[in-house]
Amino acid sequence: MTPGVAGERDPGLQPERTRLAWRRTTLASTVVAVLAGKAGVAGGASVGLLAAGVVCCAGWVGVLVVAHRRIRGLAGVGAGEPSRLAFRDAVAFVVCVLVTVGGGVGVVLR
Repeated sequence: MTPGVAGERDPGLQPERTRLAWRRTTLASTVVAVLAGKAGVAGGASVGLLAAGVVCCAGWVGVLVVAHRRIRGLAGVGAGEPSRLAFRDAVAFVVCVLVTVGGGVGVVLR
């Protein structure tokens, strides 16, 4: 293996690790939504519980949408620098994660 030129980067490794991190995050969000749903089913039905479940699921769908958009953006990266995460997407992702967790906590605490 010949050493690369100083400042040259391997275009494949970092985007791949970033894609895997986004997939792990969506998996964790899915686990929160499923566990909240399980707790909701076991707890009986009420309007507050249903509202918290809907909020949790809406946040989960938002997490999936933003993460999928980012994963697709990283998959199209050629030999150049990967594009940066847009501020709008970062804020949307944080809000969706907080909504998912808040809805999940609302279901569990009912």
